[in-house]
Amino acid sequence: MCGIVGAVAERDVAAILLEGLRRLEYRGYDSAGIVTLTKDAAFDRVRSVGKVKELASAMEKHPLHGSLGIAHTRWATHGKPSEKNAHPHICQQTVAVVHNGIIENYEELKSRQLEQGFIFTSETDTEVIAHLVYFHLEQTGDLLKAVQRSIQELRGAFALGVISTRDPNRLVAARKGSPLVVGLGFGENFIASDVPALLPVTQRFVFLEEGDLADIRLQEVHYYNGAGIEVQRQSRESDLSIESVDRGKYRHFMQKEIFEQPVAITNTLEGRITQERVIDEILGVSAKEILAKTERVQIIACGTSYHAGMVARYWLEAVGIPCAVEVASEFRYRPVVVQPGTLFLTLSQSGETADTLAALREAKTQSYVGSLTICNAPESSLVRESDLCLLTRAGPEIGVASTKAFTTQLVSLLMLVALLGRRKGFSAEQERELVSQLRSLPAKMKEVLDLEDQIIRLSEQFADKSNALFLGRGSHYPIAMEGALKLKEISYIHAEAYPAGELKHGPLALVDATMPVVVVAPKDGLLEKLKGNLEEVRARGGQLFVFADSSAALAQAEGIHMIKLPPAEDWIAPILYTLPLQMLAYHVAVLRGTDVDQPRNLAKSVTVE
Repeated sequence: MCGIVGAVAERDVAAILLEGLRRLEYRGYDSAGIVTLTKDAAFDRVRSVGKVKELASAMEKHPLHGSLGIAHTRWATHGKPSEKNAHPHICQQTVAVVHNGIIENYEELKSRQLEQGFIFTSETDTEVIAHLVYFHLEQTGDLLKAVQRSIQELRGAFALGVISTRDPNRLVAARKGSPLVVGLGFGENFIASDVPALLPVTQRFVFLEEGDLADIRLQEVHYYNGAGIEVQRQSRESDLSIESVDRGKYRHFMQKEIFEQPVAITNTLEGRITQERVIDEILGVSAKEILAKTERVQIIACGTSYHAGMVARYWLEAVGIPCAVEVASEFRYRPVVVQPGTLFLTLSQSGETADTLAALREAKTQSYVGSLTICNAPESSLVRESDLCLLTRAGPEIGVASTKAFTTQLVSLLMLVALLGRRKGFSAEQERELVSQLRSLPAKMKEVLDLEDQIIRLSEQFADKSNALFLGRGSHYPIAMEGALKLKEISYIHAEAYPAGELKHGPLALVDATMPVVVVAPKDGLLEKLKGNLEEVRARGGQLFVFADSSAALAQAEGIHMIKLPPAEDWIAPILYTLPLQMLAYHVAVLRGTDVDQPRNLAKSVTVE
């Protein structure tokens, strides 16, 4: 959510900043802007509403030059999307600021600043930061000290990039509750919200820790913790390549990421399973002690990750581990009774999801046996602040609608099921079968991806629809929920999911010939029950779109449109049945002409409440 790029160099940085913003478009935004410091030590700024391409067009008419600059893509919170509300914000033509996050006490600060004579030109909470830094710059004469004093007065979550006309080779960055990285070059240095923004200019990064400030110059960077003490921060070489965040032959990032799933699953399993079992050490050195105390699991997540947690509940309880799953934004605002022996498990693609991170921090004050995160970002806050972690190895996921991050979470959760199940009598033979199914999964996924042409034809029957129902039973009910979420996220069709057995308790009232009903129908112990639910829909004239096991006794008939999937065993079936629902949502969205990779109003990484 929102994106920051900044640079101090001995060359023109405007093109670097603009390209960085392009590479952060997946984070979600509705306006963009860049400011540079000219050779005459004056700010020059261009801002626009809409996509980065609109900013690029504006910069063709008003070129920017300078070796120091900051840039931003804004997702509106305080104040509607408009040019005046777009970042960067400038105070007295002396201080410029870009900001991700929310300042909770901005009204109090604004009231005080109005009394001090500051003039506001926007409706944003960010502008108070620019005025605050200017005020302290006047008092101290030093940009770093000004930023340090300013953040002591701010309440909320933020990542900041600050420059001043009085210090033409200096960029100050701060991080509290919102991710920020420093990119290290030779005679030039950078900041960004995420690594991909800077891959064209560097492979060396420092991931700022909570409360950190960075004082960034041409030849050096100094780091300070929240107490203002200078500290050392380790730099790391990124193994990402520029090509890994390009679409390649695919029309959209989402399509590319759907088809990357067999490889992502292979990478997630590599070195973590043998032919017969899951390797004990995959969660880290302290895992043995924590897992030995674990009697039950509390899963916390948001959005797609929440659906992964719901699937895991079925799996964990099948091996005798009690499990509760809750949305992070609800969990953190209610009294919680912690049962003895509870492991606190967070799921997140980015590792920076604000509600999930806040829930973890609250959990650390409670009597959980430990915390574990399953995450795709190795340097993220969730990974650093959890006792244990299991990285999903999905690789960069640029499309806002999660695909491979979800399926790699499910695979990681299955490995956890094996580790915990052993302590509840999960036999070596049962674990061998689970591992065998995991090893077969990438090949089966490729078979499902080969069904794309059939799914394209099926999607044509959704393009003019306004609503859809998704049905599943057992562990496939959360998969139906995930399918509905994907369809609504990127095609803007209203879609809801229900346990199939709940049809007659309300949703059946919606069924008619104009309402497509999507059904997940694996060959399992609930299939016969599911067939009865399908007949309830047919009897009301509903149109059924069924994804079924090829060996199941289900046939094409009037009102039933069917796509047959390869046979899948119980453990991996929910993962396999995710893929056709992703492809359906994708191709419906393409037909409807929506912005597939950057759907309206949504952000990839939700770093505010």
